[in-house]
Amino acid sequence: MKTHLRLGTRRSALAWVQSSQVAAAVEAANPGVTVELVGIDTRGDLIQNVALSGVEGKEFFTAEIDAALIEGRVDFTVHSLKDLSLSRPEPLMLAAVPRRANPRDIAIFARDVPQRLAEGRGLRIGTSSPRRQQLLPAFLERALPHGARNRVELVTLRGNVDTRLRRVLEPRDSDRQLDGVVLAFAGLSRLFADRQTERRGHALLTELLDGLPLMVLPLTDCPAAPGQGALAIECRADDADTRACLAPLEDAPTRAAVTFERALLAEHGGGCHQRFGATYVSLPELGGVLHVGGVDADGRDIARVEWKPLQPLTDPPRGVRAWDGSAQPAPTPEPRLDADALGEALASHALFIAHSRALPEGGAGAIGRRRVWTSGSASWFRLAAQGVWVEGCVDGRGVAAAEALLTEPLLRLPPLRDWTVLTHVGAEDGWNQGGWAGARILATYATPADATAPASAAPPADATHVFWNSISQFERLRGGLGPDAHHASRPGKTAEHLRRAGLRHVQVFPSPEAWQQWIARGR
Repeated sequence: MKTHLRLGTRRSALAWVQSSQVAAAVEAANPGVTVELVGIDTRGDLIQNVALSGVEGKEFFTAEIDAALIEGRVDFTVHSLKDLSLSRPEPLMLAAVPRRANPRDIAIFARDVPQRLAEGRGLRIGTSSPRRQQLLPAFLERALPHGARNRVELVTLRGNVDTRLRRVLEPRDSDRQLDGVVLAFAGLSRLFADRQTERRGHALLTELLDGLPLMVLPLTDCPAAPGQGALAIECRADDADTRACLAPLEDAPTRAAVTFERALLAEHGGGCHQRFGATYVSLPELGGVLHVGGVDADGRDIARVEWKPLQPLTDPPRGVRAWDGSAQPAPTPEPRLDADALGEALASHALFIAHSRALPEGGAGAIGRRRVWTSGSASWFRLAAQGVWVEGCVDGRGVAAAEALLTEPLLRLPPLRDWTVLTHVGAEDGWNQGGWAGARILATYATPADATAPASAAPPADATHVFWNSISQFERLRGGLGPDAHHASRPGKTAEHLRRAGLRHVQVFPSPEAWQQWIARGR
């Protein structure tokens, strides 16, 4: 068994840091083994003045490193998996795919961008990714406060992470100044975790990100590049000793997810010219969900959501009688807190708005510079239209997903117990659990009682399958249903409430559309 391994890596700060982290994991898993980093220059690192989509050839970040590995100058290599082409040199093998980091994109903005948006000055955003160029304009138009009346210009941006971030710190009279840059969350996260190497990743990002507005882009609207957030650890296929040392780093769910994503990439030709994103996520209640957004090489829209349930669903019985609560008009909420009272009640720096209805009319002014998150992109867009700067959402995936995302160290958010949550009357107890226990829960609105709901809004008594859009809808309209009715909802608090209600049949779906597709199989 080898006791000293050489790891070939690019010399950029991010590549060096993530290779150092892999080296530490290999040493921890193999007592007595040491790993030496060997820096290698690549063509992609040397070409900085143009977008790689405009450069002929491929393997911009891997060819020189591959040669060193094949020739035996290094024993293994670490790459960002999204940079790997679909066809790899035959002597090499993908020895391990470690657990994936957050696959999302993150946008970092100049400090004065909120004010410039209010003044209608427009924005210049840096990115060289055709995928981001395809997806960003439509998203930012709705996600940014005043975005609909601000032109977004996308400009070519290359360079290392710190070089790109410094572009938003340039003075306004500089030709290099940008209003924002879009980067992979995983790369920043790994760099932020670096307190050991000479690259000083944590200190560097702490300095560069201080006071800058940010947005974490939702996978529902801006799916990432196939493989983004994952690392690929390669070695020579005939090097059994190195393969054995790398095997403990393998994470099977991550490999399965990126394999699924890269199959879609293969279907559409691969390469860095692609204008679509594809991200597969595994969720405890749901199984696997693949988000696809963008267009194929011929400009055809391929946006869709594919769902792989934890257990295959049997088809509904023939003659199903379905009622879809997501298609029902929402009742007018009864406010329980006005904007002035909200301003007096807000004490914490971080605010989670469970639904856009939870923000009282005129309440945007009371929020000030607080860090705001919400449940999904629909609420995000409605809040932005009221002038609220929203940092991100949890893709409508429920409280567990919120806990995982909002505790990412890179975001530097306070502990969940120190947040304020705006929700509806009756939902308070559901928030006082898990990491949210101790958070300040403000019930800012109520849903009208049963007596005010029109009879036509309720599911018919003979409905066999119903989809509930919220807890309040279920409590208002559940009365006439039989004990054998099949109940469904999105994951999260509504699903938890249905289970606690003692219903016989409860199933979660990633969206009302997924439920509708399933129902159609019984008609």
